[in-house]
Amino acid sequence: MLTIPQVVEEIGVPRATFYRWRQCKKGPKSIKLPNGSVRIRRSELVRWLEMREESA
Repeated sequence: MLTIPQVVEEIGVPRATFYRWRQCKKGPKSIKLPNGSVRIRRSELVRWLEMREESA
């Protein structure tokens, strides 16, 4: 499970861009933990990136 700072560093976008994608339902699916933290599964990030490759 990756944190948002880990994801934005890996894909190279500003945090604000990532949050905008989440708000518009364009980012990778995320999980909100009971403590309020947000995590993204590595497998979901890979799947999301592969979908972007196919549409490029």
